[in-house]
Amino acid sequence: MIETHPVETHPGLTVDSRPDWVKCGRCAELVYGKRFTRDLRVCPDCGEHARLTARERLDQLLDPGSEIALRADPAPHDPLGFVDSRPYPERLDRARAETGMDEAAVCARGTIHGQPVVVVAMDFRFLGGSLGCAVGALVTAAADESLRTGIPLLLITASGGARMQEGVLSLMQMAKTAHALEELDEAGVLVLSLITDPTYGGVAASFATLADVILIEPGARMGFAGPRVIEQTIGERLPEGFQTAEFLLEHGMVDTIVARPALRATLRHFLAVGGARAGRRGGGNDTILNGVVSGGYESGANGSTSNGAGPGGATPNGVARNGSGTDGSAANGSVANGRARHGPSLGELAGEPWEAVRLARHAERPTMLDYAGRLLEDFHELHGDRIGADCPAIVGGIGRLDGRPVMLIGHQKGGDNLAERQYRKFGMATPAGFRKAARLMRLAAKLGLPVITLVDTPGANPGPDAERGGQAVAIAENLRLMARLATPIVTVITGEGGSGGALALAVADRVLIGEHGVYSVISPEGCAAILWKDPSAAPAAAAALRMGPRDLLRLGVVDGIVPEPPGGAHTDPGRAATLLRTALIPVVDELLALNRTRLLRERGERFRRFGAAEATRPEAARVEATRAETVRPEHGRADSVGAGSVRGVSARTRAARAEVAPGAAVRVETVRAEAVPVEVAPVEGSAR
Repeated sequence: MIETHPVETHPGLTVDSRPDWVKCGRCAELVYGKRFTRDLRVCPDCGEHARLTARERLDQLLDPGSEIALRADPAPHDPLGFVDSRPYPERLDRARAETGMDEAAVCARGTIHGQPVVVVAMDFRFLGGSLGCAVGALVTAAADESLRTGIPLLLITASGGARMQEGVLSLMQMAKTAHALEELDEAGVLVLSLITDPTYGGVAASFATLADVILIEPGARMGFAGPRVIEQTIGERLPEGFQTAEFLLEHGMVDTIVARPALRATLRHFLAVGGARAGRRGGGNDTILNGVVSGGYESGANGSTSNGAGPGGATPNGVARNGSGTDGSAANGSVANGRARHGPSLGELAGEPWEAVRLARHAERPTMLDYAGRLLEDFHELHGDRIGADCPAIVGGIGRLDGRPVMLIGHQKGGDNLAERQYRKFGMATPAGFRKAARLMRLAAKLGLPVITLVDTPGANPGPDAERGGQAVAIAENLRLMARLATPIVTVITGEGGSGGALALAVADRVLIGEHGVYSVISPEGCAAILWKDPSAAPAAAAALRMGPRDLLRLGVVDGIVPEPPGGAHTDPGRAATLLRTALIPVVDELLALNRTRLLRERGERFRRFGAAEATRPEAARVEATRAETVRPEHGRADSVGAGSVRGVSARTRAARAEVAPGAAVRVETVRAEAVPVEVAPVEGSAR
């Protein structure tokens, strides 16, 4: 007699072995193991869908013998040198040993009932299916393959959120993948997504919900904030079935619920309707360089175009300096010709980053409306998302910056008045806020106005009403819109740049940050609670996340640091606004000089560079060039501090500088940086 051992399954857990008997985690019924496998790991009594591995997904969906593996360029291994209770490389090694996978997703071409398809399948076993640089590269490479061939793209998601250990670079993968999917929209290539349990955070708020048709398995959960985060926010239990497939269908977030046995037939229907189209970039002159399809223009090391720049002008993982020459000088007056500088060690940073977080959150820092009144002339606020709400956490309107009409949009925290902060939801926007911002951006593009966004938020609103209103979809739609908005976009992190709620206003051509600002994939407290299991470890988490201005500059996430008055912007809001105005005017001028084609191309290339494997060690992330410029208006000239000379400073720039108080020093930093790899953490919330 063969001894049998029932194996108990839990809702959503993967069953990898083939036991004689399986106990369903929902109804507790025993199911014969072979039948369970034959039924695609679905309980025949209650219909519970057990989790599948990425390998099992491909085996179940693709026609036998049709699969062709696709690979992306390698991503950075440990860009931040991240260490919590154990080093990040150890976590990666363990995940690879336990799953047999290189990363949290696999990518392939194949057919389903003879219909060609490009597939990305995520695997929750690998660090919770977290979105890091490698997964972002795989999704982007798959989208590029669909763009090249015209073959529909299928995204099978299973993720707890973005990867904390890769910090803000993992956050950038949301924008990177959104841009890739927008290119498929423009080319008319069908994108399908299959939501499986669970799909949360940065994946839900990017490529998972940007598909043309969204399918979901019965009982699968999807949302931006995880249920635990929401319950902690509201202090009560969520209703049964919240964020499940049935809930999402009722609230219009998905197209249809498809049981696993019917998936192949359902997918065949949509693939046949969408059909394989001629790839937009297919042709004899097109090439693929490092996973990026290029044609008709010269590509740099990571698919970035040189745009006429000399050898010193195309930076592998930083911001392309328009018109840069071999000496590193730029046509907009920026000088990138100095000595490389490396940041202090993690131990040295432990106190400083936490103090930066505290300053960035200071209740008396200038708000969006404070800046609007001081930066712009004749500012008029515009309200409403035109669907049924007006979120007070995001405000926007039209005014004049140095005489030029602009659209200003930003988070409004509410200042130091508690009642006002509560009314403004502490700057945590609901879906209505993001939809309002999108409406104003479209208006700006229609009128040819530059968009300036001011970011200061702990993150997107984590409440149940925000989830019912489609928080993940609203954020994802903004990422896609900004990726191809046909007008210049400049973002300034004026205080706290918290996760997806910040990124939803920050897919820009240039990103600046205040001297005491921070920008991260997750709050230090959230990171400490998840990885250290101790919220009091927030200062250590802040250091590990490398969320301060200088680290962000080294990573190429921001392009410049805007000086603040001594002690922070809250000590002298008027002076802070003058410094910000001085920084903004030349950047807006530079972008307005670009034609639409070049503007959009460079914006896309900017986000594609994030997570590229130019550097594989945190020490390799270096500032290629830095400089400081001290402006003393009473002398009417700029004294350069450091190597290089100022070139091409416009009259508008000089006039803006002249507004600075006599004798005051303005420190301007310009950098070209290599892209650095980072780890994963749930964005704004997680299923974990």
